Amino acid sequence: MRTGGAEALAALLGDQTFVLQELALRPRELFTPGDALGASFTAVVGRIHELRSAMDALEARAVVALADSLTLHKQAEARARTAQEADQAPPTAALLREASREAAREVSMVVRKSPAAAAHSLASQRRLVADMPEMLTALATAQVTSTTAHGASRSFAPLSPTQRAAADRHLGHRLPDLDGAGSETWHAATAEAIAAADPYGQERRHRRAMQERHVTVRRAEYGMATISARISALDGARIRKRLSLEAERLRAAGDRRGHQAIQADSLVDTLLGREDGMDPCTLDIGVMITERALIHPGAGDLAQIEGYGPAPAEVLREELRGALGAALTDEADEAMGPDGPALRAELRRLYTHPRTGELVAVESRARAFPAALAKFIRWRDQVCRAPFCNAAIRQSDHIRPVAEGGHTCLRNGQGVCVFCNDKENQLGSVERVGDSATDGHTVEWTSRAGTRRRTRPRAVAPPQPPRRRGAARRRATRRRKPRPPTGPAPENPS
Repeated sequence: MRTGGAEALAALLGDQTFVLQELALRPRELFTPGDALGASFTAVVGRIHELRSAMDALEARAVVALADSLTLHKQAEARARTAQEADQAPPTAALLREASREAAREVSMVVRKSPAAAAHSLASQRRLVADMPEMLTALATAQVTSTTAHGASRSFAPLSPTQRAAADRHLGHRLPDLDGAGSETWHAATAEAIAAADPYGQERRHRRAMQERHVTVRRAEYGMATISARISALDGARIRKRLSLEAERLRAAGDRRGHQAIQADSLVDTLLGREDGMDPCTLDIGVMITERALIHPGAGDLAQIEGYGPAPAEVLREELRGALGAALTDEADEAMGPDGPALRAELRRLYTHPRTGELVAVESRARAFPAALAKFIRWRDQVCRAPFCNAAIRQSDHIRPVAEGGHTCLRNGQGVCVFCNDKENQLGSVERVGDSATDGHTVEWTSRAGTRRRTRPRAVAPPQPPRRRGAARRRATRRRKPRPPTGPAPENPS
């Protein structure tokens, strides 16, 4: 197949496409329900996922090859027009732009997407093929989805090729930990990889993003509208928590509207100054930041905001300077309540796992998680711990139920959303696995059909790369080995 070229590959894909189309349109008894757990259909779905991932990786290489072929063709045309020698090629940058536009148009017409979307896809695919071998391999082997791979590629766009390769290696080291990660956790891991590859560029990227603050109102279906605002991470976390607390308060008071509906109504009522708008209040927002990031801007560590995720440390430095140093005005005192004059940022010392970077500590004898322990679990997990779930944490869950002997402790606790807290009725098993000393707080979720996925908390501090740990062990082993004696060998006494 490799020697047959692109024509042979296109012919093979055409034959396979015909077979799959026939099975999809005229399946006959192929999809008749069989065994109780549907294990055979689970295998089919898994193979389709693997095939789709391999095809996405193959498409990336094919699209980049198409653009490169058009570039070579345009170079040949330019030489012919100007009668230049072969070693005096016209400017490649201009030809590359023209070829990229032509390739985007060609892809747009083939895959039925807009030229702008095709151009963005081409740029992302070029980065994957040229600078991101780890993510391209993960895509081809179905370890990540196309959405995840291209999301990382778009996030890496501001980096140089060298920095992009370093960030790609960082994500490659994290792949085992991200096996069951949802899109929110992947966004966080991507941000950490960018910070590690270009620590001194964090502030520059944040300043540029701050200049792009805006609010948009878009038409939605059935007489509705969608409002979005691009604001600072800390303000976004505050708004999210304020709306969530208001929804929980009204639900507890008997309001039968849904949680999300109450949040939407409260936001509109407050913005428009209606009678049911929310009053000013004081919010406790958890922010985790290492002492390195707090003191040394070039450390490369990100801050972690409760309910949001990683953010540049510069965002928190400015906030902490104002909270710890500046005197509060009368207006601020009034807005923050009777304790306004005494209110300041409260600093707590938290401990992280030396290898995984996860938060570690504490135990309780109560069946329900105490408020302090529940808060610690929210800070550690940051998002629902179920595989691929991106929902906010609403409840603290016992991994091993209390009825089965589970304890109310950090090791046996995890933060989940309401839907995923019904895991006992949805799955075969959920249990802690691995060694806490090396694997951190790893939880394995197993479906009734036998599909297994593992999840871990986001690291607050950068975890130590596995390869570096192995190298350290090898160096320690070499140091322990006695060196052979030097000089002439001793004479045989016999």
